[in-house]
Amino acid sequence: MSIRVVSVFSGGGGLDLGFIQEGYEVVWAIDNNPNAVATYKHNLNDEIICADINKIDLTSIPKADVVIGGPPCQSFSLAGNRNVEDERGQLVWRYIEIIKYVKPKAFVFENVTGLLSAKNSQKESIFELLKQAFRDIGYNVNAKVVNAADYGVPQRRKRVIIVGLKGEDVFEFPEATHNESGEGLKRYVSVEEALGDLPKAIQDENGKAMYTCEPKNEYQKRMRKNGKADVTEHFVSHLSELDKYIISYVKPGGNYMDIPSDVKSERIRRLQRDGGHTTCYGRLLPEKPSYTINTYFNRPNVGCNIHYSDDRLISVREALRLQSFPDSFEIVSTSKQGRNLIVGNAVPPMLGGVIARKLKEYISEE
Repeated sequence: MSIRVVSVFSGGGGLDLGFIQEGYEVVWAIDNNPNAVATYKHNLNDEIICADINKIDLTSIPKADVVIGGPPCQSFSLAGNRNVEDERGQLVWRYIEIIKYVKPKAFVFENVTGLLSAKNSQKESIFELLKQAFRDIGYNVNAKVVNAADYGVPQRRKRVIIVGLKGEDVFEFPEATHNESGEGLKRYVSVEEALGDLPKAIQDENGKAMYTCEPKNEYQKRMRKNGKADVTEHFVSHLSELDKYIISYVKPGGNYMDIPSDVKSERIRRLQRDGGHTTCYGRLLPEKPSYTINTYFNRPNVGCNIHYSDDRLISVREALRLQSFPDSFEIVSTSKQGRNLIVGNAVPPMLGGVIARKLKEYISEE
């Protein structure tokens, strides 16, 4: 018997893919981004609608065993203005209304770590209010800051996950399978282990790059399980001559501190003088996992996005790899930034799968 899932704020389907890979059946999904919905339909299924979640009739949502999804996180992000009472911040409470209506056996809620310190205008903790609201509608909740790298994703991506169970049980988060040292567990999957078998990036963003070697490790085999001979979205991002010059000086693991003084940029001088933003103009270290893949991985000055050995930024395919999307997964988007948004906002499917696998223990017992 399949476990039925309703997915909200689904994006391109990273979390959903993890659940589907573990045998769950997504019976209904929703997102308001047309590019994300088109990507979801192309890769997963047609059970997704493109609509404003505040305007849908709750009675149109089918009953399900599990509700998954995380409301847009900009309101709680450590970057930008943290206005939890803007329209996006309010979506959290819509999520609760949906759970109250669907009455699933369990829910999985994912968000940025900024949620932990977000407060409303009365200086109350949004996180504590949220957990109490889940309890008020009959769910035992457990929350944890989870690092995707601890479960074999080649990326240090920390997110808050809240899992609620109807009834007496309390969800126990799965034990980590990987760590930095490899002592007692597997060692973190590194950037080079994740990307090392990919062919040279091409210039044509609509073209396909042919693999030139066999996968060299378990992670690469997992990414290439479909057995295709080529890969899409593996193209070089456009860079200005100045950015090319800057990148040529940044060493693996380095950042803006490597940029020479003849580059006339007040921002770079300020960073070099005052520090902070340590991933800015960062180049990936081949032997370590990447930092968080954000929605601006096509820019050198927002995060650590420079390829570990080539003088270029990581390709969309490489960002997908670092997010644990298989090479068969293709982005459908009308714009470059639309494509990057889908990739950077996604939950790594492998992390979704780890949670889905553990959750089965509680749902099947019932």
